Amino acid sequence: MDYKNEFERMMATQTELALATVADGGPDVRIVNFYYEPQTKTLYFSTFTDNIKVAELAQNPHVAFTTLPTGGQGHVRVKNALAQKSTVPVENHKERFLAKLPGHIIGIPELLPALTVYEVTFDCADVVLDFKHIGKVML
Repeated sequence: MDYKNEFERMMATQTELALATVADGGPDVRIVNFYYEPQTKTLYFSTFTDNIKVAELAQNPHVAFTTLPTGGQGHVRVKNALAQKSTVPVENHKERFLAKLPGHIIGIPELLPALTVYEVTFDCADVVLDFKHIGKVML
């Protein structure tokens, strides 16, 4: 089984993930849309600048996530990642988000100033195809 290929496929085709942050000593999970850039090995998600996760990430940038399968059971799970605000302007991410998610809010011009983009970096991921096929991918 080529888990690296499966990782790349799922990161390219799945559009949502459950992102876990830490707030007040406990976990907090929410669904976000994302895109993954294989060349830089970086995952990107956008959020409103006044969202509670912005404050949570400022306090503790450590996150975990799992992608949400679009069909079947296959998903990517990451236990130890770091999230930080992207230094690249939101407008520069617009094309990538819209290519993957044509209806993404980043395409609404009046909302663009209220958004910020986060970069999530990680060294390894678990690739879960089903209960019998689980592999670790090192990036």
